[in-house]
Amino acid sequence: MSNSILKQALHKHYARNQRWGFMWALWTAVLWGAWYVPGTALWYEHPYIDISVDNQSLRLAATAVMTWIHAITVFFFLLIWNLVLGKLKDYGRTIVRFRKISKWYALASLCGGPLAIFGSYMAMGFIGPVFAAISSLFYPVIGAVIARLWYKEKISQRAAIGMCIIIFGGMVIYGPSLFGEMDASNPNAWLGYLGGIMSAIGWGSEGAVAGRAMDVSDPDVGIHCRFSFEILFWGLLILPFIAMFSDLPIKNLIIDTLTHGKAMLWIVLAAACHAYCYTAFYKSFSLIGVGRGEAIGNLYAVFALIFIAAFTLQLPQWYFILGLIITVAGSFVMFSESAESVAELRENNDIKVYP
Repeated sequence: MSNSILKQALHKHYARNQRWGFMWALWTAVLWGAWYVPGTALWYEHPYIDISVDNQSLRLAATAVMTWIHAITVFFFLLIWNLVLGKLKDYGRTIVRFRKISKWYALASLCGGPLAIFGSYMAMGFIGPVFAAISSLFYPVIGAVIARLWYKEKISQRAAIGMCIIIFGGMVIYGPSLFGEMDASNPNAWLGYLGGIMSAIGWGSEGAVAGRAMDVSDPDVGIHCRFSFEILFWGLLILPFIAMFSDLPIKNLIIDTLTHGKAMLWIVLAAACHAYCYTAFYKSFSLIGVGRGEAIGNLYAVFALIFIAAFTLQLPQWYFILGLIITVAGSFVMFSESAESVAELRENNDIKVYP
């Protein structure tokens, strides 16, 4: 009798974790999709619109500046979030434990900031938003493979099939427009393609790295630490290095961005989307794992097109409807996996939290 009651209680616990994990991952997709609207609009405001596409070095410097200011703005949104939740003390205790915990968030910030977000802004600036979106669709595969190789996170056959379906659905949505955006006459297009590769690798590896730290820390606190380190990397290392060893106007770009109302408006809107997108992103990892959290987050392809259609008043093309059906089907394939199976995906007694 007691064993039966225990099994029922465990089943309810696993089912609740699975339900909340997929719910957080779905919020990740919604907010991530919304980010592409202000993220793209920023390139059409001063000082960024004044930079010629042919000026590679200045355009890359501008991308670095907008990524840094974006990270600072996200930090303040997360500060409000943790203040309301009463977790600021936890944030302070976590970030100072560098050797055992926050070093993973520092590494995650390098993957997600100078690699992923910077790369995505590159893809938008040098090629276009459609390519920027599709180029990241493969990040769940990267994250799941790293998590599998590093700390033995399991990938069931059903989860793998669901991930493949979601990625294929995203390709159907963005593929036709991607080919429409290709411009053979653009000699700098390779920077956009490089940025797309960076974003996919960055977000995939960030999930795997952050998942290591969330075994022993709170996701709300962890994402706050992650953006704290990103601000330091940009503000103390990368941007000063560029300013010292080049003649690029880093200071002027920062001042022009901060003093131009429309540019800051788009940054604030983009940062609000990213702050709470990332919060939901990290929460999903601890409940359903990196591979599943990232795969459901891949539904951002659908929501990105919905938001773009809402703001531009342009109706979706037929391939959007087809991609929508395929992508949603992939998420249901993953969600239909048993709660106990999801709960056991990280079960490995030989894995230590700290190396």
